[in-house]
Amino acid sequence: MIRNGPSTSAPARQLLPPKLAFLLVSLALGQLGDGLNIFQGIYLVGKGWNEGSVGIALSLMGLTALVIQPWAGDWVDKTTVDRRIFLAVASLATALSASTILLVRDGNRDHGLIFATKIVEGVTSSFLGPCLAALTLATFGPRHFDAIMASNIMWGHIGSVAAAVLAGLVSYVMFPQIKLCFLVIGASALVACFFVQYLPEGDPLMGRGFAGKVAMDEDGHMEQLESDDESIDEEHTNAHVGGGEAPEAASYLEVFADTKSVILCFTGFFFHFANANVLLVLGEMMGRDKGNDGNTRNAIPLVAGAIVTAQITMAAATYVGDKLTLRGIGRKPLFLAALASLPVRCALIIRLKDAGNVALLSTQILDGVGGGLMGLVQPYLVADITFGTGRFNVLMGVIASAFGLGATLSNFFGQMVAEKFDHVTSLTASLVLSVIPVVLFLFMPETLGARNSYQKPRFSPEKPKYQHVALSISTDSSSAYGSFD
Repeated sequence: MIRNGPSTSAPARQLLPPKLAFLLVSLALGQLGDGLNIFQGIYLVGKGWNEGSVGIALSLMGLTALVIQPWAGDWVDKTTVDRRIFLAVASLATALSASTILLVRDGNRDHGLIFATKIVEGVTSSFLGPCLAALTLATFGPRHFDAIMASNIMWGHIGSVAAAVLAGLVSYVMFPQIKLCFLVIGASALVACFFVQYLPEGDPLMGRGFAGKVAMDEDGHMEQLESDDESIDEEHTNAHVGGGEAPEAASYLEVFADTKSVILCFTGFFFHFANANVLLVLGEMMGRDKGNDGNTRNAIPLVAGAIVTAQITMAAATYVGDKLTLRGIGRKPLFLAALASLPVRCALIIRLKDAGNVALLSTQILDGVGGGLMGLVQPYLVADITFGTGRFNVLMGVIASAFGLGATLSNFFGQMVAEKFDHVTSLTASLVLSVIPVVLFLFMPETLGARNSYQKPRFSPEKPKYQHVALSISTDSSSAYGSFD
């Protein structure tokens, strides 16, 4: 059944404020993030795998994701399936696949099991980000998208901190059964699925980047969206009200060939090509040279400390970046600051390689600054570039694939270099590569204000603060957020 605009069925009461519901889902999904791969990499090395095999395993997930992500984004744009359902299914599938690491035996074996499940993870995890971003845009519209995404991203980082702390604690306390730390991932998926039911569906068309008629503000109140830009075609809004035909999206070539899209893709590729392997190398440096027992017992807790340091800083950087955006600081200076943090970080790790684990851990502050600002600004840039085109999620997927390709090659070649040469050589290569994205992004035009065609919102004070969840069909555009009490 095709839904061209907002819809609802028998309303289910929304027990949580929409912003809080998105916060809780983001908190749980943050525990399915990069820390999972890093923990698995360190664990497999401890089980007897060599660095090259670990690099291949991590690369398989990235290679699969980079193929699937553009299609996943396009599917999320075009789908007639409730995006909340798919978000819950993708969360569970990702966690179940990741949990198969519990079956790995000692020694350099069971490669096929991990390689296969990494492919599955690459497929399912490709839908998490696009589904959540589309639901955010569909619910809060272009005016409040930045603020809610900033909240989602910040709490996703906090979720990563919680997962890293729990995994590190479990691995240390339950030693030698450190594999039990991976149960944290399954628990986080269940939490995410529980809270997904409290997310509004919003306006499916607005969720793919089309203009809308009505959206929520940050407090859950409904507001009318009026544009002072006459170039926004009337069909883009009529479809939301009368259930008419969906407006025509811009061509793929028009969106992908945009200079801003090209610069963002190549910048992200080279950044992640330089960056992704750094944390894994750092964890290997900290987890070794401590004797046989200390090496195995401390490796994951030390990497947990590295992730916690970075993620706390990411959360802080996200918060500060959001405040700077509200004060009119553009996307370009914030993104450049993120890029510039990487070469400094690589140089510091090389300089402090013999200074002890505390000194090495401190370099993760720079990882947090870079990751926090980049994670915040990236969806802003994509929303700016695709506003009104109907191609928001597919470009998000293409950008994610470019980033993922860089990360995949980084894990593969970085671990190969570490195995054949040493960790310092691998880090030196990352340092050299990290200069390229800084130079590239200097050519990026500023996009702040690209979605400012909407006039000041008109609030309806008689509307209740918390709305109801949308499920199927209606001709009232406000009903996608529920009926009013």
